[in-house]
Amino acid sequence: MNRNSFSVATFNLYNLNLPGLPMYRDAEGWDADQYGRKVAWSARMLQELQPDVLGVQELWHADALAAVVERAGLTEEYEVLAEVATGGRIVCAAVVRRSLLVAGSAGWVSTFPEALRLESAGEDPQTPMVDVRIPGFSRPVLRFELRLREDQPATVVYVCHFKSKAPTQIWREPWYNADRERYKAHTTALGAALSTIRRTAEATALRVLLTEEMKGTVTPVIVLGDLNDGVGSNTLNVLTEQPRYLVGGSRGGGDIALYSAETLQKYRDTRDVYYTHVHQDMRESLDHVLVSEQFYDHSYRRLWMFDGLAIYNDHLNVEDHKERGTGDHGVVLVNFRHAPA
Repeated sequence: MNRNSFSVATFNLYNLNLPGLPMYRDAEGWDADQYGRKVAWSARMLQELQPDVLGVQELWHADALAAVVERAGLTEEYEVLAEVATGGRIVCAAVVRRSLLVAGSAGWVSTFPEALRLESAGEDPQTPMVDVRIPGFSRPVLRFELRLREDQPATVVYVCHFKSKAPTQIWREPWYNADRERYKAHTTALGAALSTIRRTAEATALRVLLTEEMKGTVTPVIVLGDLNDGVGSNTLNVLTEQPRYLVGGSRGGGDIALYSAETLQKYRDTRDVYYTHVHQDMRESLDHVLVSEQFYDHSYRRLWMFDGLAIYNDHLNVEDHKERGTGDHGVVLVNFRHAPA
């Protein structure tokens, strides 16, 4: 089937697990009523958006995501990619229109690629040694393929969730407890630095995978996820390769670059009201849709044209997400239409 338009979305599910199963240090997890409200609200979002591809984060159990799709009345139309979610850990997952999914293409990446090495003696004699050793992603990254049109190569989709900006809790560490008085006053700074290092390593690891996928090819690529950082952050700079956004009649495109749908929307808007998360009254854009040059309007290799972005974030105006069943992130929906350059 040759489609003339399609849509993608990214949705942080706010710890969607079956009732009664433990999460983090919460031994009891969701009760039946809380779970019911979560499923009902998530199903309403899915039913309203009905994207062709929905990438999700903070999923604990595949059955809970299947319940959302069933509650939305869309079981016949959508395939749930979540078989590794068995309730004991958080994974990335997806809900994909059955007619588009390349069968057997879904897989999860937990281990960093071998080409990732964060070790350097520095650029000059004054620079101390850096040696970062992190073996894998905090949340396994999902990769799968779509067949949008028979006359084009398959589109590769990655769904990811990077380490949050919340400071890493170091008070359980043996080195911390061995000399608490030394480290206690610096707990927040040390924890924030560790979270940043981990998130940067995860972005770099995915960038390595993307480069291996994209370099010297015409493979269309889409990255969906809660990246826990803003569009101008170092996290996004590493992941996107910082492409140049062209204007007017200029043409270009980067072979391994990714373009932020947030930025594409800003070029069309007269006002920026993009936010997907609220923390201590700070509105931030943490959830992103990134696309390769095949989806960039000014690219010589354009196959699809950006056709608008919408953010569903009214539920962020209240904070009692646990009782209401709502999520703590906005849902980002992006549309494209077929328009080869």
